[in-house]
Amino acid sequence: MEGWDPTTKSTLTQIPLLTVKAGPRDGAVWTQRLKEEYKALIAYTSMNKSKDNDWFRISAANPEGTRWTGKCWYVHNLLKYEFDLQFDIPVTYPATAPELELPQLDGKTHKMYRGGKICLTVHFKPLWAKNSPRFGIAHALCLGLAPWLAAEIPILVDSGMIKHKDDVVSTSES
Repeated sequence: MEGWDPTTKSTLTQIPLLTVKAGPRDGAVWTQRLKEEYKALIAYTSMNKSKDNDWFRISAANPEGTRWTGKCWYVHNLLKYEFDLQFDIPVTYPATAPELELPQLDGKTHKMYRGGKICLTVHFKPLWAKNSPRFGIAHALCLGLAPWLAAEIPILVDSGMIKHKDDVVSTSES
């Protein structure tokens, strides 16, 4: 955590670390891991809400907890930009971090792979590897998606690559 800003350190220390080392192929042990994942996500979401910093909603899209979908948003120049969020839990989880996808932004930035998968290789993946299996979905959102949105969305907005939904509606009405 050396070199991190105090807010990130504080946030990260409040997200519970996970103890169960299990992936989607591990049956009942995976169910225990999912319970820990939900507890960490609830803690992170509650903390964000208490700090008026609510910025995502996700839920498992299948009963096995291997596909997750939701929304994330970023406020830039007092305008809220909202995006679909989706990811699959890799079969090698928790050794391998999930690849977070924002399909609407596919092809709009170089810091993204095909299909809208955000680039986390340089900064986040080594951190995940060092902290596996203690890190989970909440940690991926906190240390992967949140900084990516903060770095990329202002650039995409200022360059005109993405437009606010109100701008798109008023332009199409003209």
